Amino acid sequence: MPISRRSLLKAAATMPALSLPGIVRAESQTTLRFIPVIDLAFVDPIYSTAQVSRNHGFMVYDTLYGMSASLQVSPQMLSGHAISGDQLQWDLSLRDGLFWHDGERVLARDCVASIRRWAARDGFGGELMEATDELSAADDRTIRFRLKRPFPLLPQALGKAAINACFMMPERLASQDPFKPLTEVIGSGPFRYLADERVQGARNAYAKFERYQPRTDGKPDWTAGPKIVHYDRVVWTTTPDAGTGVAALQTGEQDWQETTPHDLLPVIKAAGDIETRILDPRGYACMLRLNHLQPPFDNPAVRRALLGAIDQSAFMTAVAGVDPAFQVSPIGYFAPDTPMASEVGLDVFRGPRDYAKVKADLKAAGYNGEKIVVLVPTNSLAQKPLGEIAVDSLRKAGMNVEYAGLDFAVVLQRQLKKDPVGQGGWSAAVGNWQGIDWLNPAGNTNIRGEGKVAGWYASQKMGPLRSQWLAASELAEQQRICRQIQAVAFEEIPYIPIGLYKQPTAYRKAITGILDGTAVFWNVRPA
Repeated sequence: MPISRRSLLKAAATMPALSLPGIVRAESQTTLRFIPVIDLAFVDPIYSTAQVSRNHGFMVYDTLYGMSASLQVSPQMLSGHAISGDQLQWDLSLRDGLFWHDGERVLARDCVASIRRWAARDGFGGELMEATDELSAADDRTIRFRLKRPFPLLPQALGKAAINACFMMPERLASQDPFKPLTEVIGSGPFRYLADERVQGARNAYAKFERYQPRTDGKPDWTAGPKIVHYDRVVWTTTPDAGTGVAALQTGEQDWQETTPHDLLPVIKAAGDIETRILDPRGYACMLRLNHLQPPFDNPAVRRALLGAIDQSAFMTAVAGVDPAFQVSPIGYFAPDTPMASEVGLDVFRGPRDYAKVKADLKAAGYNGEKIVVLVPTNSLAQKPLGEIAVDSLRKAGMNVEYAGLDFAVVLQRQLKKDPVGQGGWSAAVGNWQGIDWLNPAGNTNIRGEGKVAGWYASQKMGPLRSQWLAASELAEQQRICRQIQAVAFEEIPYIPIGLYKQPTAYRKAITGILDGTAVFWNVRPA
């Protein structure tokens, strides 16, 4: 007789705590036990755009500015900054007591090299460097920007918590090629990475960095304020599936699960000793990425015709269930309910889908039955169902689709390939980003149009519009420009937005102090 996932979890909840291995019980006194959404495939958060790499980055590295849950930035590694009267020189001053995990002092030249490496991979960083005439270390504690033109968003660029965050590294690491992943992990953040305890696909471990000095002002608020660590160790345990993770949470084997399946929320809440909540109300914005280099999606008319096959609510229901509190659709190219979002172009997603019309539109656009390879990360809680809906939608539209179910790390690697489908390339892939990654045209790297992001979207229109947005000083003008940007996006289709969902996290009531935003590990302590 088959056993349902819910029944299995209910049984797990009745297991006595004493049945757990003795080492787990002893370790729990000084160790925070965490289940990440997926394994840490890349330890270099500048190279990788995976959220798990960004979360790892905030444990190990620090940033010059921090960001609060309300998206306000403030000095973090800095004691402050000074701006010249013409706004063309910024002097950023490092605060006292900053050390790398290898014992060396943090110097301004380390930070200069780190900023340059980050800017080579990040859109907002690229805009900052484009406006910079000279970036240098004026002395050991002063980072100096000499600008070509005022750039008032400098702190927002250096302090954003969105991917890619501007993490500081020692110069010897930061000076290496940003397009090749680093394997050595040395930061100045509140935790040290324990590389010798890494078990690929299963475990990553961190230890409190005893020489880390938290800020003495402000209050802990996401990546801003004092980062005070209350556990000696944090261990990330990757579980084979989210249901197994929930069972481990119920039995007390684990303390905190980053993402919890929506369908298991009633079971978790019934347990009584587990809390659930949404850390970031801006949610997770999802996309169907199309490969612009290979047929048929090198044809913008084909990309536009495919919009008619996209039912955003179906994508979101597959991830978050039917409860409207956990999903938002339709959405465009900026996170809904944020200042730059608009209704421009969204009518294409409203109403029932007419697949016969989509088939005709695709044929008229030039689709001739070419094979479409859709990459689906089978070990991702959210991206697997998104990928399955994408495959189903494309098949209903009459496309010749191959489902390529792969490990998440393999998908990341394969998306970098520019080869034709017949030579191991790809046609489409799903992705989920935090809403904070889609706040504005400087931060949303997927609509930059520079041909540098996987998918290789290139545009002659987006760059000038983005420059206008960066120069705009009034919110109304910024919003007007973003409406234009969204109109261009629906014309050129850098990718297809497929909805936004809100993701609960779950943790035992034995811990407290979890901050809003993303999973960060300072301020968390035994209840």
